[in-house]
Amino acid sequence: MKLWDKGTQLNPVIQEFTTGSDRETDIRLAGYDILGSIAHAKMLAEIGLLNDQELTSLLRELKDIYAMVQNGEFTIERDVEDIHSQIEMMLTRSLGDTGKKIHTARSRNDQVLLDLKLYSRDRIKDIVLASKKLFDSLISLSNRYKEILMPGYTHMQVAMPSSFGLWFGAWAECLAEDTLLLESAYRITDQNPLGSAAGFGSSFPVDRKLTTELLGFGNMHVNVVNAQMNRGKMERIVAFSLGSVGATLSRLSTDICTWSGQNFRFFELPDEITTGSSIMPHKKNPDVFELIRAKGNKLQSLAAEIALIGTNLPSGYHRDFQLIKESYIKAFDILEEIIRVTDLVISGIRINPGIINDELYRNIHSVEEVNRLVMQGYPFRDAYRAVAERISGGSFTPGELPVHTHEGSMGNLCNDLIQEKMDELIKKFEFDRVEKAFQSLLH
Repeated sequence: MKLWDKGTQLNPVIQEFTTGSDRETDIRLAGYDILGSIAHAKMLAEIGLLNDQELTSLLRELKDIYAMVQNGEFTIERDVEDIHSQIEMMLTRSLGDTGKKIHTARSRNDQVLLDLKLYSRDRIKDIVLASKKLFDSLISLSNRYKEILMPGYTHMQVAMPSSFGLWFGAWAECLAEDTLLLESAYRITDQNPLGSAAGFGSSFPVDRKLTTELLGFGNMHVNVVNAQMNRGKMERIVAFSLGSVGATLSRLSTDICTWSGQNFRFFELPDEITTGSSIMPHKKNPDVFELIRAKGNKLQSLAAEIALIGTNLPSGYHRDFQLIKESYIKAFDILEEIIRVTDLVISGIRINPGIINDELYRNIHSVEEVNRLVMQGYPFRDAYRAVAERISGGSFTPGELPVHTHEGSMGNLCNDLIQEKMDELIKKFEFDRVEKAFQSLLH
């Protein structure tokens, strides 16, 4: 079945080529397509295009199909082109002409755009909540190890003293910044496109404010052409925000892979999260973090892939956008998995509390010694040269080390401010508004 069928026969090779993986991918969108249809049906009744009996019948059938989706019993039949066709066909089988009315004032273009927006909103929520859980773990570790020093490196050379608390806290705040990007992507997503139809609106007096409210959107795409131009743009923006989280986890994984090696020994990885070698019995390989790193890096490529598919396309819908769906939908699964795995294993890392005392780091307090001399009245550049000469001559011994007191330093982590930053961001998503709207639609 094809919603655009005009009675002519399509070459089977062309049919298979143009359908692609839509049937498999669309299963993930089925529940959202039904929710959109429920809101659309209520709007059609409100403007007089459905009578009360027709609305009651459609809502009953749509809720029954939604229950099938939730129970894993829903399928898209082999000869059916996509999710929209399958649901309309099921409604028509059960309700006859009433089922055929569900597509009034609607196009597959605004249907699929709506489905992707509803799906994206839910999946961004999943990512944000998973990130928040990892964030909480990192803050907890930061507080636990705030007084234990670790070496800091720049250019992969010994630099200055840091602390394990400072290191764990840095990744927590980095996730908070990623959440800011996710919140921005969520706002782009949280706009109702329904009513834009094929991208030019409808001669029916559709009530777009009503469907916006029914579906829990914070706003609508006002201009109907812009609504359709958001296809591809929304996915690219969301993909960039997902890639930002992926980049954070990738860099975190590189730190752990590097600092847990025998040459550094900042951390020890427990046996249960490492793998071995087939011929080297001493090996404890950080495979889990290497895979997190690779998957995080792969996620960063998605925004570029989407951008290239949509490069220089004129306004309006184009079938090119179909190729975005498969990679886009899978990206949420990949990211959610690596966030949860990171959270699972991060607390099992065992730190080396005495690493700063290794002879390798004998000069790591040079900056502190320069600062001590400055506090005694030396000009900074003279103090710098004096310490450099002592290091060069092998006579450097640091004096009493000053305490770091400013905000965000290892002596004053200010994790409460980082926690506040994340908590305020989470509130801005207003997830409860969407949940209440969906519950209202289904009851």
